[in-house]
Amino acid sequence: MDDFVILIVYGLPLLVIYGLFTVNKRKKQRVSLGILQENQKIGLTEPASIHPVIDPNICKGCGACVNACPEREKQVLGIIAGKAALINPTSCIGHGACKVACPFDAITLVFGSERRGVDIPNVSADFETNVPGMYIAGELGGMGLIRNAVTQGVQAMDAIVKNKRLINKSNQTDDILDVVIIGAGPAGFAATLSAMEKKLKHVTLEQESLGGTVFNFPRGKLVMTAPVELPIAGKMKFTETSKEKLLAFWQKIETDHKVVINYQQNVKDIVQGEGFFEVVTDDASYKAKTVLLSIGRRGTPRKLGVPGEEQSKVVYRLIDPEQYRNMHVLIVGGGDSALEAAISIAEEQGSTVTLSYRSEAFSRAKEKNRAKVDQAVANGSMHVLFKSTVSEITEKTVKLKQQDEIIEIPNDIVIVNAGGILPTPFLKQVGIEIETKYGTA
Repeated sequence: MDDFVILIVYGLPLLVIYGLFTVNKRKKQRVSLGILQENQKIGLTEPASIHPVIDPNICKGCGACVNACPEREKQVLGIIAGKAALINPTSCIGHGACKVACPFDAITLVFGSERRGVDIPNVSADFETNVPGMYIAGELGGMGLIRNAVTQGVQAMDAIVKNKRLINKSNQTDDILDVVIIGAGPAGFAATLSAMEKKLKHVTLEQESLGGTVFNFPRGKLVMTAPVELPIAGKMKFTETSKEKLLAFWQKIETDHKVVINYQQNVKDIVQGEGFFEVVTDDASYKAKTVLLSIGRRGTPRKLGVPGEEQSKVVYRLIDPEQYRNMHVLIVGGGDSALEAAISIAEEQGSTVTLSYRSEAFSRAKEKNRAKVDQAVANGSMHVLFKSTVSEITEKTVKLKQQDEIIEIPNDIVIVNAGGILPTPFLKQVGIEIETKYGTA
C-alpha cells in the first residue's frame, strides 16, 4: 500500500510534467513545420548568405542551435520530426552561432544552394588564398555581415603575423612593408587597427571612402546586429544603428587613434617578387611581404543590357534618397539593396516608386525589409511588379515585360540594384583561384 501511495505522490506529477512537455514540444514542431511549408509555398527558400546545413543523421534535436540563433525571434531555425531544420531561410544572415552551439557537430555552414551558385575565392581556414602570403577577409570571401567581417579582419591579421615571411627576418629591408591592406570596409578597417596594435609596418589602400560597402548603403540603413570588439578602440556597442552613426563612430576612431588610410587608391595589379608582393595603384606602388584583400564582392555593377540603359538617368547605387523627391523612380532588383533603396525613396515626399523583380518573391532579402515593402505597398507609396523585367528605357518612360504583358510607366530615374559581377578577372590576374559553391562549405 505504501508503495502505491509513493507512486501516486511522486509518479503522477512527473507523468503530468512529461505530458505537458510532450504536448508543448509537438506544438512547437507543428508551428515550425507550418513556417517551413508557408515559406516553401511562396518561394522564400534561398538563403541570402552563408547558412547552415543540418545533418539529420547526426542531429539529436536538442534545440541548442535554435536557442543560439541571434535571429531567433524571426524563427530562422526550428525542430521538425525531432531534428533541427532551417525553416525561414531568407531571414538567415550568416551569424554562424548555430554551428558553434551544436554539441553534436551536426551543422555545416555553406555558400549557395543546389539551384543558386555563389562564386567564392579559394581561401583556407586561416584566410590565406592559394597564393602563399595573399589573404582574403570579409565580404569578398562570402562573409558580408558587418560583425563577422570585422572579426575576420582581426583573425586574418592574427594569421598574417604567423606567416613565415614575417617571421623570417633575414630578408627584411626598410622599403618592404609587412602587409598591404586593400580596402577600408569593416574587415579592412578592423585589420588596420589590428596591424597598428601589433606594430606591423603596413599601409591601407581604399579606392573610395572609409566604410567601403557600408559607405554606399542608403541613408539611414540599419547595419549592425550585435556588438563586436575592435582592436585599440574597444567594443562597438551597437545593436542596431544607422549608416551615418556607424561611419561617424569609425571616423572618430580614425581621428582619435591617428589611423592612416590612403584614399582614392585604385589597385590595378599585384605582382609577385622574390619573397614580396608589389601592389600597383594608378599613381603609386607598395612592396610588402603579405597582402590582405578586404574589398567588396560587388565589383562591376551588373547591367540590364536593354535599349536606353546608356542614359544618364540610369544609375547603379543609391547614396541620398532625398535627391529623388517628386520623381518617378524605378528600382530594379530583389535583394536587400534594392528593397532598402525603394523603402528610403518611398519615404520622400512626392516620390512615385516602382520596384521591379524578375522572380515571384523577394527570397534573397531580409524579413525586416520585406515587411517594410509590404507596408509601403499597403499605404500606396510603392508599387511592386513581380515576374517583371525591363525591356526598354526611354527619356520619360520605362517599358517592362510582366509575363506576356508590356507595361509602360512614367520615369525620371532608374536605379539598378541587380548585384555586381565578382571582380573575378582581377582575382585571376593575381593568381587567386575561384570556386562556384552550390551548397558546399
